[in-house]
Amino acid sequence: MGQVKGIEGMSNEDINEALSQGARFVVFPYTVSILVMTFRRSSDVHFVRPGEGTLGKALPYTLITLLLGWWGIPWGPIYSVGSLYHNLTGGKDVTADMLGG
Repeated sequence: MGQVKGIEGMSNEDINEALSQGARFVVFPYTVSILVMTFRRSSDVHFVRPGEGTLGKALPYTLITLLLGWWGIPWGPIYSVGSLYHNLTGGKDVTADMLGG
């Protein structure tokens, strides 16, 4: 999955405390299509602190999908809608996966 963004300088105790207060680990999916080929990918994992918004983090992946996701038939539009849904609703929560559960 790559590195986790947003935990720089945090100890394990800091991360666990934030998680107990509602923080989560999320990824932002995006879709890229080239005529008959469509690719679904996800961003690196982002740590979202309690009360922190995700719009700024999701914006690059949303724009990629809006510009490049629709062109593959038939999966481009289908995967693009899914990517946009996740990005506009706060990202795909992968906290359980990150914690090994």
